[in-house]
Amino acid sequence: MDVLLVEDIEINRDLMVQILEGLCHLRVAVDGGQAMAAIDHRPPDVILLDLSLPVIDGWEIARRIAPEPWRGDVWVVALTAHAMSGDKEKALQAGCDDYMMKPVDDIALLRLLAGVAMQRKARDDGTADA
Repeated sequence: MDVLLVEDIEINRDLMVQILEGLCHLRVAVDGGQAMAAIDHRPPDVILLDLSLPVIDGWEIARRIAPEPWRGDVWVVALTAHAMSGDKEKALQAGCDDYMMKPVDDIALLRLLAGVAMQRKARDDGTADA
């Protein structure tokens, strides 16, 4: 599975890399501009998207990629320290498929990725529910 981690804070990025390294093909972007370039080059299977980013924020990235024809094949997970009421709903409305609070629960993240992988395999095998 190809995962794009978009995180500008080094300590958060390092923690996520430690969790994911060796479990997937991991690409990393440190700002929204790098993220858009990586997505344009090759859309990943999963985007782990910080919402507060320099250059282009995660909210805008989610909105920009929402209409893309490949978007249905890419799972977008908002990663955020935002804990305000309604933030999860705003992230989902912006185009994210899921929402995880920072610091990220590594077990929950691994479960989420396993679920996405199982859905993709079922789809690719033709056994996914219609």
